[in-house]
Amino acid sequence: MATMHDPSRTIRAARGTELSAKSWQTEAPLRMLMNNLDPEVAERPEDLVVYGGTGRAARSWEAYDAIVATLKTLDDDETLLVQSGKPVGVFRTNVWAPRVLLANSNLVGDWATWPEFRKLEAEGLMMYGQMTAGSWIYIGTQGILQGTFETFAAIAEKRFGGTLTGTLTLTGGCGGMGGAQPLAVTLNGGACLIVDVSEERLLRRVGKRYLDELAPSLDAALERVLAAKASKTSLSVGVVGNAAELFPEILRRHQAGEFTVDIVTDQTSAHDPLSYLPTEFSVSEWSAEAESDPEGFTKKSQNAMARHVQAMVEFQDAGAEVFDYGNSIRDEARKGGYSRAFEFPGFVPAYIRPLFCEGLGPFRWVALSGDPEDIRVTDEALKELFPENAHLHRWLDAAAEHVEFEGLPARICWLGYGERAKAGVLFNELVASGKVSAPIVIGRDHLDSGSVASPYRETESMKDGSDAIADWPLLNAMLNTASGATWVSIHHGGGVGIGRSIHAGQVSVADGSALAAEKLSRLLTNDPGMGVIRHADAGYERAIDVAAERGVRIPMQEQ
Repeated sequence: MATMHDPSRTIRAARGTELSAKSWQTEAPLRMLMNNLDPEVAERPEDLVVYGGTGRAARSWEAYDAIVATLKTLDDDETLLVQSGKPVGVFRTNVWAPRVLLANSNLVGDWATWPEFRKLEAEGLMMYGQMTAGSWIYIGTQGILQGTFETFAAIAEKRFGGTLTGTLTLTGGCGGMGGAQPLAVTLNGGACLIVDVSEERLLRRVGKRYLDELAPSLDAALERVLAAKASKTSLSVGVVGNAAELFPEILRRHQAGEFTVDIVTDQTSAHDPLSYLPTEFSVSEWSAEAESDPEGFTKKSQNAMARHVQAMVEFQDAGAEVFDYGNSIRDEARKGGYSRAFEFPGFVPAYIRPLFCEGLGPFRWVALSGDPEDIRVTDEALKELFPENAHLHRWLDAAAEHVEFEGLPARICWLGYGERAKAGVLFNELVASGKVSAPIVIGRDHLDSGSVASPYRETESMKDGSDAIADWPLLNAMLNTASGATWVSIHHGGGVGIGRSIHAGQVSVADGSALAAEKLSRLLTNDPGMGVIRHADAGYERAIDVAAERGVRIPMQEQ
């Protein structure tokens, strides 16, 4: 029987320059796998769960141990295959090929349902990989922070004169992904009230400075954030409660004219109904109730989500800026019987798609040395590389001041087509020259411009109606495999749930070698290039212009 729970295990990635694998090309995935399960990083490391309710780094502890042992012996012309968190084979390939290829949670269409997945998972045949849990490039809450920062910055530009100063945002969910929301709001100058059923999660975000404080009651929380709004100061306050109960109560007070909520969103783990707590149960009852009656629990969750989303729609009716933040809560609410669930937009079509048309998206890197000084050096180097990009400078300065590292020191920023390749080559030069003390891992979220088909999130409301076409992430993964990535992954489900998305990831290693420089140049050109051609193909004029301006070849437009 596979071991899924082992509280005796404490995993932490090695630091420094001493290798336990044969080269940095295999040491890097080894350290990043371990970093995903670092207690500073993972939500439930004893269960191999990194984030998102059930997103795992490996299928079982036996599979984890086998992956570790294999990575330590893998040669630089061999490739390890990992099927839903289980190492299933090693083949001789070549030095340009990935060292690891991963596929997680992928099911044939008619079988792509939560009940079928859970049956296979219970039989030990699959695991849920989320986006960066099963692809070993999760970097803690910072991983989503800049995307969240960019989203709230776009809202500020669209509606509030370029700043959230003097506004109040209401949101829910303060776990691994949602925990970025309060800091993203305050970095944009606003006040934020965040609701979560788990006091532990809220306290964890306070401890890591993503959340300013935890209030003892809803009344106390409202008093604090409304004072901040009135004084035009930034402040984030958490309160323990179920959003399905508190959102309607806050709406009632908003409608009564007691105060005004300006922005409403949510990032609870609504993609999986078993990870969303119904109002009938307490946190202590959660796990047992979900396990004993998953079908009944799902219906109760969907009913609660219907009340949660109804409140969000009615906030929009009352004048607030309301958006879905990519957790599929609208569809679950629809299944719970609420017919107006899709009356507010997803965040990508509302705010982010113009960035995707330029190949802009999450560019993240990790200092394998474990030394925060290496991140400081890369931050400064990026500012020198892009001296005219004031928005990037603002973000890097804010991250340096406010972000506390979780696990190996890491950073993220959004860079576009042409920029990512320059940054990757620069980082490789920093390694080669000894300006950083060890190689740098470079990856991204799967939430990127050309790596995902997700009709309820990244590809919602595409101009040509191509929302559900999944060829694009598969092409992305194949292109990145051909372009020299160190590891490549194809996943199903991600942050929106089984049956709702296909997405691909890539990670590369800047080890200071000439070969790494060549790989990085091609990979980090081609990967965001997929975003440009995907959006150009859908008819977005900005993407067509970017392709023409920057030399991205699109055959049908050359005729």
